[in-house]
Amino acid sequence: MTVYFIGAGPGDPELITVKAQRLINQCPIILYAGSLVPRAIFAEVENTAQAIVDTAPIHLDEIISYMEKAHNEGKDVARVHSGDPSLYGAIGEQIRRLEDLNIDYQIIPGVTAASASAAWLGKELTLSGVSQTIILTRYEGKTPFPERERLPALAASGATLAIHLGVTRIHKIVEELIPFYGEDCPVAVCYRTGWEDQDKVEGVLADIVEKVRAKKFTRTSLILVGPVLGTDEFRDSYLYDENQAHVYRPKVKPKNLRSVESTQAHPTRHQE
Repeated sequence: MTVYFIGAGPGDPELITVKAQRLINQCPIILYAGSLVPRAIFAEVENTAQAIVDTAPIHLDEIISYMEKAHNEGKDVARVHSGDPSLYGAIGEQIRRLEDLNIDYQIIPGVTAASASAAWLGKELTLSGVSQTIILTRYEGKTPFPERERLPALAASGATLAIHLGVTRIHKIVEELIPFYGEDCPVAVCYRTGWEDQDKVEGVLADIVEKVRAKKFTRTSLILVGPVLGTDEFRDSYLYDENQAHVYRPKVKPKNLRSVESTQAHPTRHQE
């Protein structure tokens, strides 16, 4: 028996991996976060799964009790989280308890909100000469934060930021970022990426608070910040540069390779 922590992606039922969907379809017990995971993902097993439980209204001990009961009955469990379960999925405490109970588990990764939002915006988050680093973080709230991870410390890097769970404090975020990025730094706030009611707003640090408040975004939003969101001034990648050699496209073919090709094209009489 195994508990599978499955990443269902950000909301679009089609943004789920083949492996994740296969495991969901074969597990008799399904536990999912109903406020974040679309029910459509379970369409194929609505009438065949033994139990499909929305865990949004229950607490951790109750969730673990479902897993323990399934373990005692020898039944696999699909524990379905939004996005990628390793990022803000609250699986750490579940895993700790499963290990105490000697229950096997596996983590099945999923598409992150940051990846899906960048795709929706039509942006690459790593542009040559602009930014090669993305920091995934959240804004400080009830969760304790070490000083080194508070937003000003991260902003000092100048990296592209993907800030989860912070839209209600967008005004504070802007105040902390402007000294590092400037008022004209591009920002995008993506609400419920992948869902039917998805929405977004783009602007700069100087005006994003007003735009977000006009949209009335109060939850389930990702804040992306960085010059990569609004510039065409970047170098082409070396990967496909005709003047840059690499192992798959050497600028000058090695001599031994030419000799091998010559031998293959003109075999000796002995080889014939």
